Amino acid sequence: MTYPTIHKDPADLRVTPNLPAAGWPGFSWAVARSWLDGLPDGAGLNIAHEAVDRHAAGPRAGHVALRWLGRHGERLDLTYADLARRTSAFAHALERLGTAPGDSVFALSGRVPALYVAAIGTLKARRVFCPLFSAFGPEPVRQRMAIGEATVLVTTRTAYERKVAALRDGLPRLRHVLLTDVPADAAPPEGTLSFAALVAGEAQEYAIAPTDPETPALLHFTSGTTGTPKGAVHVHEAVVMHHASARFALDLHPEDVYWCTADPGWVTGTSYGIVAPLTHGVTSIVDEADFDAERWYATLREERVSVWYTAPTAIRRLMRLGGPAQGALAAPALRFVASVGEPLNPEAVVWGQDALGLPVHDNWWQTETGGIMIANTAAADVRPGSMGRPLPGVEAAVLRRGPDGVLLADGRAEVLGPGVGGELALRPGWPSMFRGYLHAEERYRRCFAGGWYLTGDLASRDEDGYFWFLGRADDVIKSSGHLIGPFEVESTLMEHPAVAEAGVIGKPDPVACEIVKAFVVARPDAAGDGGLTRELLGFGRARLGAAVAPREIEIVTELPHTRSGKIMRRLLRARELGLPVGDLSTLEGGEIP
Repeated sequence: MTYPTIHKDPADLRVTPNLPAAGWPGFSWAVARSWLDGLPDGAGLNIAHEAVDRHAAGPRAGHVALRWLGRHGERLDLTYADLARRTSAFAHALERLGTAPGDSVFALSGRVPALYVAAIGTLKARRVFCPLFSAFGPEPVRQRMAIGEATVLVTTRTAYERKVAALRDGLPRLRHVLLTDVPADAAPPEGTLSFAALVAGEAQEYAIAPTDPETPALLHFTSGTTGTPKGAVHVHEAVVMHHASARFALDLHPEDVYWCTADPGWVTGTSYGIVAPLTHGVTSIVDEADFDAERWYATLREERVSVWYTAPTAIRRLMRLGGPAQGALAAPALRFVASVGEPLNPEAVVWGQDALGLPVHDNWWQTETGGIMIANTAAADVRPGSMGRPLPGVEAAVLRRGPDGVLLADGRAEVLGPGVGGELALRPGWPSMFRGYLHAEERYRRCFAGGWYLTGDLASRDEDGYFWFLGRADDVIKSSGHLIGPFEVESTLMEHPAVAEAGVIGKPDPVACEIVKAFVVARPDAAGDGGLTRELLGFGRARLGAAVAPREIEIVTELPHTRSGKIMRRLLRARELGLPVGDLSTLEGGEIP
């Protein structure tokens, strides 16, 4: 099924969008840089200054920066002035601990205020901040801290004792462990410090030293599924992209109440859960609790969230579970919804329009890009299933992908026209582009060819410049000479009213090379017998044609997901082949983003 374009009526947008539907002719990154202050007296560019200190020194000092909702009903508001004081104290504490500019400060924690203080304070002190997903097991934690040469770890007592204490002998650079849940007047475990006690006596003003925009600021790990994880290095100049993309793709305005549901251990939770909204001076909702449909609807309603940035997995779960209210009753202040983490099925876009009165706006970026590159924006029409169009300043193309890569014999890359699938590529030069993989220069060089950054994603572009995701290069199914993207098949199956979620793989076949096999989670009210399987096989053939439709469908109770919510197709393939899957905690890939 091809879903019709959702046309935008300017009268329904509530505010004037930051990015007109026609784009921004004449935009440049110098223009975006002018929207930020820079350090006083031309001393460079520092993320912490743009996110917190410049607001704390101005009329937004008393505006709420973070509204923390505790797991058990606790509530804390931190203004920009509060955040400036707390992050300054942490920056002083890092200096008193003997750390130096460039040292790495890791965080292994859920969404608690100390994590946000540590992130901004680290950047203020010109140390490198590296978040880790709090549900990682000991081995992923060890790998990343070893590669990143962790000097300081901010974590909880439980996480330290279960995941780090036994590893300390193998982490010689780790000198300090700061526990966020040990009160200032309590004795911490041996070899650790109380975060609260450490910052209690520190000065609450901090003069940020001159910061070259190319100074390393953030370290994000990605794709630990084959070999060792890759540590993507981002610099302070990335804040130009964080700010501009939040303006264009998320349409942030000063009085917005913004909620990003991504875990801060992933790049989305840092770039758009911490940095970007703070640069705009908005109020960010920080909910410590895990997903709960009733709680989420209540948060949208009671906190009067106006801009919501979430993940396709969460949207699909809400679709599957249903909601307590529809339209404006569910979220009366909500005016813009966006999604990221994996491609958004067209059915989910339409669900948003029906359930919330707003389409869900998909966008695309990666850990390596550091910021949103392609998006369905507030003023532009939405084409369900599309990633959207490149943001101002971003040049994207689809390159022909051959057996040996994307380069022709003369060293050029062939840019494909509308409707032809190939490798999604970006022209380097945007501010948040990663500057390297830590200790892996050759891996970094292989990401570029013919003047393009190669994303590893397959996509096509239509005549109006909208990009459409086809799949990861290593997920594409080769069947009887056809190249089939699993996302297309999954999205089509989800159009069936009995299907809650679908995962698609290529199953080895002696004749066709591979056949398409789908694993389907049925909605609670759907029959799970062979009748449904036959019905879905016919549905797929009718929608997709015999060459693309699944040849086999298996009804399952759940699909395996990464910690960030993406379907683990490689695990489905391993199970199909009867291969051992090992410890799932070691299979966790990075977030895309």
